[in-house]
Amino acid sequence: MVKAAGADAHVVSCDVAKASDVEKLHAESKRLLGGVDLMINNAGVAVGGPVGEIPLSDWDWIMGINLWGVIYGCHYFLPEMKARGVGHVLNVASIAAFACAGEMGPYNVTKAAVVALSDTLASELAGTNVGVTVLCPFFFKTNIAKSSRSCSPNVSANQIEKIMGRTKVQASEVAQIALTACNRGDLYCFPHREAKAIAFLKRSMPETMAKRLNPRLARSVPR
Repeated sequence: MVKAAGADAHVVSCDVAKASDVEKLHAESKRLLGGVDLMINNAGVAVGGPVGEIPLSDWDWIMGINLWGVIYGCHYFLPEMKARGVGHVLNVASIAAFACAGEMGPYNVTKAAVVALSDTLASELAGTNVGVTVLCPFFFKTNIAKSSRSCSPNVSANQIEKIMGRTKVQASEVAQIALTACNRGDLYCFPHREAKAIAFLKRSMPETMAKRLNPRLARSVPR
């Protein structure tokens, strides 16, 4: 698709949970492109179930991809951007970082950490001409449910895929909104109205959301 649009495309295999792989990806991208202007930390997986019942191996798995993958990407790509005085980082988090729904602990924790990392980078990168945007979408169609792990009957891939399919703003629109946010230099990007509402509630009435709204929402989700 990229070549059909008149540009060059390169594909490099990389396990983002391995620092050595991301380091090699950076070296290869520098060789092929001469430098990276936009780096997108997008790889993500999901784990469901109650805290205390989720196997620790699943915590390790999701931390390696969702959190360490983002950390490694920033670690290896940002210094060169700063040295050249140009570039932008797009970290893909989730509105789950704000909603923190029950039985989604590992996913919530990793996505909240990505938001915190992005906030930190915004402070560190001020005045460098290198920017950062954190994308916090609601549900939309991806393959994340197919590779998810769950130890709870209340969190199923089928139900997640049904919710994904009902969302009006899907992948192509999310991508365009995210790139527009990067071009504007926005720190936060909420491509769905549901995400904007959740973020607003979390900031304006965090106690009410945590103690009253979240438990009700959890009970209303079809199983």
